[in-house]
Amino acid sequence: MPNQAIQNPQTTVPNTQNMTDKDFLNDLLTTEKYMTASYTTAMNEASHDQLFQQISNVCHETEQCSRQLFNKMFQNGWYALEGAPTQTIQQSHQEYAGMQNQLPSGNMPH
Repeated sequence: MPNQAIQNPQTTVPNTQNMTDKDFLNDLLTTEKYMTASYTTAMNEASHDQLFQQISNVCHETEQCSRQLFNKMFQNGWYALEGAPTQTIQQSHQEYAGMQNQLPSGNMPH
């Protein structure tokens, strides 16, 4: 059985050379994703606890903005997801559980 797209009806946008709402949201979402990845790198390299915490807070805010942009695009039908067969989901879950069991338990040393 082929995967089915999970998508809302598309909000129509004018066919124009100018940027549309869809173009702006797509550009913003791409930027937010890039910023989140960059903040994650900065957190990994922060040697000062307060700096780490400030970057972490900004990263979380950026992730929230990214999620809101995705939701808006999804609501307008400009972002689609593919449904996966139950067997594929179960397989992925089993693989993840196996990897999780290989991780060390307890707290990491500081």
